[in-house]
Amino acid sequence: MAYAIPEENYDLLETVREFAQKEIKEQCKEYDVSGEFPKEIYDAAIEMGLHTLEIPEEYGGMGLDKVTVAALIEQIGIADAGFGTTFAATGLAYKAVLAAGNEEQKQRCADILTETGFAAFCLTEPMAGSDAANSKTTAVKDGDEYILNGRKCFITNAGVAGFYVVTAMTDKTKGTKGMSAFIVEDGTPGLSVGNHENKMGIRCSTTADVVFEDCRIPASNLIGEEGQGYKIAMITLDMARPYMGCVAVGIAQRAIDEAIAYMKERVQFGKPIAANQGLQFKLADMQIKCETARQMVAHAVSLQETDKKYSMESSIAKAYAGDVAMECASEAIQIFGGYGFSREYPVEKLLRDAKIFQIFEGTNEIQKIVIANNLLR
Repeated sequence: MAYAIPEENYDLLETVREFAQKEIKEQCKEYDVSGEFPKEIYDAAIEMGLHTLEIPEEYGGMGLDKVTVAALIEQIGIADAGFGTTFAATGLAYKAVLAAGNEEQKQRCADILTETGFAAFCLTEPMAGSDAANSKTTAVKDGDEYILNGRKCFITNAGVAGFYVVTAMTDKTKGTKGMSAFIVEDGTPGLSVGNHENKMGIRCSTTADVVFEDCRIPASNLIGEEGQGYKIAMITLDMARPYMGCVAVGIAQRAIDEAIAYMKERVQFGKPIAANQGLQFKLADMQIKCETARQMVAHAVSLQETDKKYSMESSIAKAYAGDVAMECASEAIQIFGGYGFSREYPVEKLLRDAKIFQIFEGTNEIQKIVIANNLLR
């Protein structure tokens, strides 16, 4: 664990690590099978305040520095990537409000988040994944209200979120410049949750459609100004991508930990397979890549902390960490041999969890476009 966090946060890191190992790691196994939302475990995490890590102190949160937040989320990700994703996605939604909301919106969303524990960011639609400009969800101004109609898909925390940050077209003729962003509170008439995804991985997080049918919200729920929604979404994703990167690093670290334990206990040809130099080299390569990904995440969030440019570095951290998670999980399965392919052992789950980190919050192909654009700008 090589995040350079302030010394005063060491005890908190140890507390979260212990909670993750004792309360999340083993208990989430059954939920991975059932696909149920482990509410009791989340309730315990919320009691610890893990949903308020990124809420500034002036709005009632912990207000931790970004590197400490990354270190804490990695510890949760080591125990269960779906659990880590839930809190990272909550941070994603609140980041949009912090980035472009007014003081009233920041405080109100902080209060909702403190009470309910979760938030959701609604950008993706059935016909608008990487092509966010193809959004069909609309927001029509009607006096001092907006009326939202449309459907969002693959939304993490749908159904448990206390508020949703939603992008919608306020002027379809302007393309991305006609997109705006809104806060929609849970319980608003016209807001409903649709199909829940039966996912391959991160099954301890909830993912579902969010539907808007003549959903009326106050005009004061507009974040920023009309036409700024796409810009707000891109800024928010730049801010959030390293935090998905640190969950992916957690998967990679768990793969290494499981491989080490198995290599020490598995005996072949009269000795533990840990004595096999070929497997030692495989393990060393896993560690090199895991630590490199961790430092990329730390660098990206450190740039954010100091208000320096970080768009390219965020994309690098997210893309590389996702690839490393997949590679380390796959190599761990290879080290386990046939047992790695069995659900009786933990490493097959790591591979299922890892794949999504090459896809959501912008596929790795999209990250390469972002990186190239930054280089050529």
